[in-house]
Amino acid sequence: SDEQIFEIARLHDAFQETPKSKIFPSAAFGYRRVTIERPLKLAYTPRYVDRLAALQEDKAWTKVDARDQQTLLAALASLAERIPSRTHFEKALQAALRPSGVKLTAAMKKLCQKHLSESDDTAEVCMSGGTPEPDPSLRDYENVPLGDSVTAYVQREVLPHVPDAWVDESKRDAKDGEVGIVGYEIPFNRHFYVYVPPRPLEEIDRDLKEVTDSIKAMIDGLSA
Repeated sequence: SDEQIFEIARLHDAFQETPKSKIFPSAAFGYRRVTIERPLKLAYTPRYVDRLAALQEDKAWTKVDARDQQTLLAALASLAERIPSRTHFEKALQAALRPSGVKLTAAMKKLCQKHLSESDDTAEVCMSGGTPEPDPSLRDYENVPLGDSVTAYVQREVLPHVPDAWVDESKRDAKDGEVGIVGYEIPFNRHFYVYVPPRPLEEIDRDLKEVTDSIKAMIDGLSA
């Protein structure tokens, strides 16, 4: 309303701390949104019937030579029921394929990972180029207040809970080139929250009893 607009303008012009107005530097509302990654850990179940069926129903499977399809399935059947390491799985599969002369292609690896693997925190970390490969399903984000060190924040707020996490430093702000995308928000509830004590327990108990008695009377009326 016009009255509310006038009041906001008046408070702004007065430039004073009151229950309805507070003064902050603009940086107080800024943050860097950083991407938190955790390592991919996969366990393979090469003889799991339902997963093998799903693998063969994948469109990418039709692009594998028919002879190679059967050879691959036979090789998978010769492996252990569970292999908690992508590296060990691929080495074992390649060894099982070697007598046939069939090579384990990138497409085959992708199909096996898609259908025969599952995330398992007890499994070995999957490596890529000598570094841990991130697990997209565990990806998270943190808003680090502007002025705070990203490294210190992560050590304080993240690593105590997930020690194997790290920050994706490739995600940088376009303007300053620093880690994390800068954003702003004004958390009104945080800055203007006023604590309201709960009602006395006696009042709550009395209200609950009234509702309970009302429900009981309705049930008695239905059963009469």
